[in-house]
Amino acid sequence: MGTPDFAVPALKILLDNGYEVVGVITATDKYGGRGGKKLIESAVKKFAVANDIKVLQPKNLKSPEFQEELRSLNTNLQVVVAFRMLPKAVWAMPELGTFNLHGSLLPKYRGAAPINWAVINGEKETGVTSFFLKQEIDTGNMIFQETLPIGENDTAGDVHDRMMHLGAEVVLKTVQAIEKGDIEAKAQDDSQATKAPKIFTETCEIDFSQDVEQVHNFIRGLSPYPAAWTMFEEKRMKILKSTKEQIAHYLDVGTIVSDNKHFIKIACADGFIQVHDLQLQGRKRMDTKSFLNGFDFEDGAKVG
Repeated sequence: MGTPDFAVPALKILLDNGYEVVGVITATDKYGGRGGKKLIESAVKKFAVANDIKVLQPKNLKSPEFQEELRSLNTNLQVVVAFRMLPKAVWAMPELGTFNLHGSLLPKYRGAAPINWAVINGEKETGVTSFFLKQEIDTGNMIFQETLPIGENDTAGDVHDRMMHLGAEVVLKTVQAIEKGDIEAKAQDDSQATKAPKIFTETCEIDFSQDVEQVHNFIRGLSPYPAAWTMFEEKRMKILKSTKEQIAHYLDVGTIVSDNKHFIKIACADGFIQVHDLQLQGRKRMDTKSFLNGFDFEDGAKVG
């Protein structure tokens, strides 16, 4: 059970190791793209179809028709990677249960956006956890955990791309252990739990009055999606890649410093964010040098 690119390596590794995947449950197709005319299928569906695996795309997981079709697959075990919250009738169906792969070291960062929040909060490491599902989201007994370092300039996208391969290995390890009956699932310590709620574009505006460390972490934690943004000349400007310079200055926060050839810096409370990749509303994403090939900032220009 999964939908995005993140879930594909976990499905592939099970096939590569000889497991019989009797079905894939994924999101329904939708229309998108320019004019909303292109049919968009999930990454998991595309992979499943290419490998002749039965695909179910229920609109309603509580539907009796879907649950009957799921039951007919005679599944021993269900594996969930980046999917929706399941009703108990679904996750309790297989004889060996249902486990989920979550992109954090539970009980930290329970919720929809664990990678983003770990980076935004300046964590030096994160990881993945496999755990048996129960009704309250991301609270089940843990099976395995593996850690993953976060570099000081890593974006959420960088961590995501490394994590999906680590996650696939943990999925395989978990399936093998369950198959052998060789697991000791461990209860989570709820007192250590933190939340990673869904992130909305409206809350991604950058506050340059913060310390440069906080601003840098916010930018990379939201890159590439939904992307941190600020306003410049009444247009939204996304900043997608940055580095930090902690240096004293006398400028107002939000002031842009640029040679209009090679660099763009924006003043924060205790230093500057150096912008490396950005996207001005109505234009494509560019690196700073490419952007400045067709754009000059006036002296004293500000964002926000």
